[in-house]
Amino acid sequence: MSAPLLLRQVRPDLGAIAGTSDLREIVGALLTYGLLISITMLLVSSIAWAVASSAGSWHGTTRAKVGVLVALGGAVLTGSTLAWANWLIDIGARL
Repeated sequence: MSAPLLLRQVRPDLGAIAGTSDLREIVGALLTYGLLISITMLLVSSIAWAVASSAGSWHGTTRAKVGVLVALGGAVLTGSTLAWANWLIDIGARL
């Protein structure tokens, strides 16, 4: 006689899922591009902030400050997304 339905353990078939290493490479490459774009934006906004500040343009300085904050936020989100994606892939492999 078989065990009742509540006592059976249901597990995913991990043999049916292939290519987690490819997925890890794709996610890593996309996040690397995102980080490079964030750092480039940070440099451009910092230079614009310096130029606008030396020229006495308060409007340009304010816009450049916002650009720096957005670039920093993008870099932090990109870095944390890489750690989160790696954690999810590792959890998925252990299920």
